This record gives sequence, structure tokens and C-alpha cells, in this order.
Amino acid sequence: MPRIVVKEDNLNELNAGFTQAPLHEPVFLNSVPKCGTHLIKNIIRMFVPVEQQYHPAFIQHAILRQHQAAFSQAMPHLSWGHLLFSDDAAIVLKHVHHIVQVRDPYSWVLARARFFLSDTFQGALEHLKGGNVSVDEVLNMMIFGIHQKAPTMHEIYTHNAVSWLGTSVRLLRMEDLLAHVKDLDSAEAEAFFARLLEDCGIAALPDDWRERVRIGADREQSGTARENLKGAGASLVPDELPEQQKRLVDYALPGLRAILGYE
Repeated sequence: MPRIVVKEDNLNELNAGFTQAPLHEPVFLNSVPKCGTHLIKNIIRMFVPVEQQYHPAFIQHAILRQHQAAFSQAMPHLSWGHLLFSDDAAIVLKHVHHIVQVRDPYSWVLARARFFLSDTFQGALEHLKGGNVSVDEVLNMMIFGIHQKAPTMHEIYTHNAVSWLGTSVRLLRMEDLLAHVKDLDSAEAEAFFARLLEDCGIAALPDDWRERVRIGADREQSGTARENLKGAGASLVPDELPEQQKRLVDYALPGLRAILGYE
């Protein structure tokens, strides 16, 4: 099984520095893998009492049935994970505030490649590290998958994001979240976070919301932030997806960027 080596954060301790209102309805922060999961999770954690944060598991399809307590109406929690669209997921999330976070598919290819090439990720893809294949070849593998080792981009975006569209979920683009994190003093940011908290069932935007967001968005608190990935492999991936790979994304998933609001 793959292993992810990340440092612990201290957000539970920092959470205690703020007055926390109880959560009255369950919230699930869903995301496509490598789409800023820690960013949205850590921000919302600063608005929810620690005892109502579901820390036993990062919820995914394989363990969904063992962790249905996270979605209890009687004992509401904030939980998070990568939960693909399925009959079981739709049933347990029926009365849950459900956020699905995505990322521009072009930058997603780069983020996935950096993660797989880093020492933070340890699993079945170790043979790709150390220059055994070119970076461009790794980017293509992120798009088209690796037979019996890594799913295709089409499979991941289809089952983790697109299949949820048209339901009661709130689609959240990572780039929008980042833009408002970087401009917290603006009226637009205040409106954005008020709406985001409302979508999470947290009706009131507290006066100290900016400080809470700043703490939650601190990249030092995210073990998988780009600069916190371990090893030299991740640094080989470019800042922008090459034009040829952009065309390959468009070939492999025509219409995806448009349906997610990136065109």
C-alpha cells in the first residue's frame, strides 16, 4: 500500500485560541486528489470545535461504511476525504453539507507529478524516481494513467468531481479559494468566505474570520504543499504545463475544463 510521509500540524492547538460555535449539521469536504485538500480542510477546521472534527480517518470509498458516524445528524462532525460518486456515498451524504473542490486540470497534472516524484509519496511508483523516465513522460502518465498502477485522469475527475455535478454539492475551485486567501482585506473575500461558511452550515462569519483563514491557509501547516514535499524529484516538474501536454489533456478529457468553469 502507498505511504504518505508528512509532518503533523498544530491546528488543533491553535483552534483553541478562538471562540468556537458548535456545528449543528454534518459537513463533508470532498476533493479530487491533489486539488488543495489540506488548504480547504485546514481553513474550515479553524471554524469548528476540535471535538466535532472527525480525525479517525481520511474518508474514501473503501472505508466509507466503517466511518458513517462522521455523517451523523445526531452528532454532527466536520469530515474530509476523496469520496467518489456512488450509490453508497449519495445515501450517506444526503443530509450533509457537501463541498467538492477541484483544480484546473492543467495544473493538476503538474501537482500529481510533483507528488508522485517526491519522497513524501512512497509506493508502487518508486521506479519512476531518480531520472529513470523523463519529466514529460511522467506528465503523460499523469494524464493517461499507468496500467494496473495508477488511474487515468479521466477516471479520477469523472468519479471524484464531474459525477457529483448537478446535485446539491457546492463546487469549489481551488484557484478561487487561493485568490481570496491572498486578498483577505477585500469585500469580495469577505463575501466569498461568508458564502463558503454558509454552504458548510456555519451561518455567521465571526469578526476574527481573517485571522482564522490566515492560520488555516498557512502552507507550513500542509505537509503536501509544494514547498514541503520531500526529495529532489518534485523540483524537476515545471511551473507550467507544456503546450503539448495541454493538448493531450484536451484530447483525453474534452470539455472538462469548460464544465468545471475554467473556460
